[in-house]
Amino acid sequence: MSSAKQFLSDNAAAVHPKVWNAMRAADVPDSPYDGDALSQRLDEAFSALFGRDCAAIWAATGTAANCLALATLVQPHGGVVCHREAHIEMDEGGAPGFYLHGAKLLLADGEAAKLTPEAIRAVIDPIRDDVHQVQPHAISVTQASEYGCCYLPDELRAIAALAKERGLGLHVDGARFGNAVAFLGCSPAEAVGPADALSFGCIKNGAMSAEAIVFFDPAAADLARYRRKRAGHLQSKGRFLAAQLLAMLEGDLWLDNARAANAAAREIASACGERLMHPVEANELFVRLTPAEREALRAQGFAFYDWGADAARFVTAWNSDPAAAAALARAIGGL
Repeated sequence: MSSAKQFLSDNAAAVHPKVWNAMRAADVPDSPYDGDALSQRLDEAFSALFGRDCAAIWAATGTAANCLALATLVQPHGGVVCHREAHIEMDEGGAPGFYLHGAKLLLADGEAAKLTPEAIRAVIDPIRDDVHQVQPHAISVTQASEYGCCYLPDELRAIAALAKERGLGLHVDGARFGNAVAFLGCSPAEAVGPADALSFGCIKNGAMSAEAIVFFDPAAADLARYRRKRAGHLQSKGRFLAAQLLAMLEGDLWLDNARAANAAAREIASACGERLMHPVEANELFVRLTPAEREALRAQGFAFYDWGADAARFVTAWNSDPAAAAALARAIGGL
């Protein structure tokens, strides 16, 4: 298989050279854990990005970032409203229950794996306010969603208004946050809305092993630091994680990378027509293809995942070869 024809996952993409360079530059003695100079710069860097005071800490995986963020918002006897296709429900191996000490995920419906205030109310309104039922403590949305669709700023504001009305925290799983910002063409602040916490994804977007947990209430980060240590995620050489995050922010590398991935996805989408199961707004495509058609594409060297019995998922990355994306578009168009 040619790596140029690999559309399995953005997790499989190469690490960006600027990230490698930043990690090499960090390979000098400094304070351990998060006492190093690079980790100490994160709050300022992310505050500048979002235009308001925030605190940012690093974690090594998206699962840890999501769960450590939610653990600051949810008590063990509470619940998190999320879409039934959300990553925290479908792809994190029960980690939310583990990190949140038994807190429950309350599953809602919605087109393109997106929540609406109406879908959230349908889940929380029937819950009685008594000790016999799990009470909702937070809402988690994914930007961009698991089907590659983006929340518009007005949609996020509506969900945030409901959260405030009901006294719920709001978490944004931003594993592909850069792709969402690139599509929306708005500021990072508008793309996250009035959230309490954001998992700012970098690994899918050119980093190696670092995600940022951004708290828009800086005091919440103090609690998260204790939980991070207890969970075994306080790395002794944290400067190497901080170096990756700062490299991604410098010169808006995170946004340039996301734009490149989105452009490759649009190229492929241009040939898919009615085969598309969802609008292509980020860097994932869900395409109706028969088993025979999938085998025909694989015979041409394209790598991707099946999506059920009659569809496939293609994911582009920051370093997807434009020529390979165009070739895949031609191949799909010729089926």
